[in-house]
This record gives sequence, structure tokens and C-alpha cells, in this order.
Amino acid sequence: MTGWIAIAGLGPGDERLVTEEVRATLAEATDVVGYIPYVARVTPRDGLTLHPSDNRVEIDRANHALDMAAAGRRVVVVSSGDPGVFAMAAAVFEALERRPDPAAFDIRVLPGITAMLAASARLGAPLGHDFCAINLSDNLKPWDLVERRLRLAARAGFAMAFYNPRSRSRPHQFGRALEILREECGPDRLISFARAVTTPDERLETVTLAEAVTEMADMRTVVIIGNADTRRVGRFLYTPRSAG
Repeated sequence: MTGWIAIAGLGPGDERLVTEEVRATLAEATDVVGYIPYVARVTPRDGLTLHPSDNRVEIDRANHALDMAAAGRRVVVVSSGDPGVFAMAAAVFEALERRPDPAAFDIRVLPGITAMLAASARLGAPLGHDFCAINLSDNLKPWDLVERRLRLAARAGFAMAFYNPRSRSRPHQFGRALEILREECGPDRLISFARAVTTPDERLETVTLAEAVTEMADMRTVVIIGNADTRRVGRFLYTPRSAG
């Protein structure tokens, strides 16, 4: 097999945050596969075929990439942020596991700057101590599991970063998440909403849990809630590296 697959992260939005490794790999590719808005970030050129697809066909997309690589194509599967964080790397490996000859494929994962880390950098250092990331979408897992993980992470004292907090198809669930966080963390915990970080549409807002409302978040928002020690210093937030 002469083809290969690179699973690449395009970063949070600013083209300056795409790594040189990813740029060089895209320059070698014959095909780019991914969700429609992410493929749109790749500049067309002669010899490169773009394969945009809808958001809920991850396994189909992964199988398409594997089939093209098996046929000798040089395929880049693109995600925003980092491909290993709620993105396409896991989908490719899930599809690969079903193949009779997984060791025959030449696959690389190329890291990118995920929105969680870009948002944290904009805010200061709210993830400066132990933290976790939770995808609030229930498309691929039941909502009761989301609620359980929220409660346990809050009780363990983690700072938390939330992906996919609220969409048109599930507008009420983020409100329920805020209720759980108020129950477990209290009303004074700081929570930040970082929308479209590193793009011209960027918006940052930090409030207390008591002040937070569902309309502050959408699918382009990463939500970061600090732990009990997270505090403000000037215009920044930070979580101390020491814990009592």
C-alpha cells in the first residue's frame, strides 16, 4: 500500500495557529476529507480533491478516507482544533478496527491547538491546575451519563472545559448543566464563555454561576468553569498550581 492517511488538527480558527507540520502535509495530499466548514478552510489547488460531508457521518467519512488510502491516495482527514479531542482521530481508529488488515495502513495523527487551550490562553490560565474536558452533546452518549460526569467532576474539584454546550436541537440541556453546577459548586464559582476564539467573531465573557444564563453559549462556544481556587487578577483569570 503506497497511500497514507494524516489526521490533522486545523486549530481553533486563526490560520496562524495551524502548525507547519499540518501545512506541509496538506501540500502533499491528494485528498482532504472532513466536515463541510473545516474542509472549506483548506485552499483548493490543482491535484487536490476536497471531500466535504455532513457533521454526523464520522464513520462513513473515516471509511472513505481508508478506502482512498488503500487505493494509493494521500489523504488528510481534517478537524478543527486537535483531531484527538472530540474529533476525527477516534472515528478513523474505530473504522480501522473493523478492517481485516489494520496494520497495513500508514496513519499519522498531527496535533493542533484545541479550542479549550486557545480559550484558556485568552482568559489567562483558568486550567492551570487539574482539569477535565466534557462534551455536553448527547448525540453519541446518553444525557444521564453527561449529568453523572458533571457531578463527579465538580465534586472532585476539577476545573472543567465544556465543548458543544448548546445547539438548536437541544437548547434546554445546557440550562440543566448550569443547574447541576450551581448545586455542586455554589453560585459564586467563576464561569467563562469563549465564543469563536481567535477569529474576528471572538467574544469572551466571565460571570459567576449565579449570573450565567443559557443564551451565553452556542455551538461555537467553549465554556470554562474554574475550581474553588480560581480567581481574577486584573483582567485575567487563573487557577493556582498549588492546592490546599
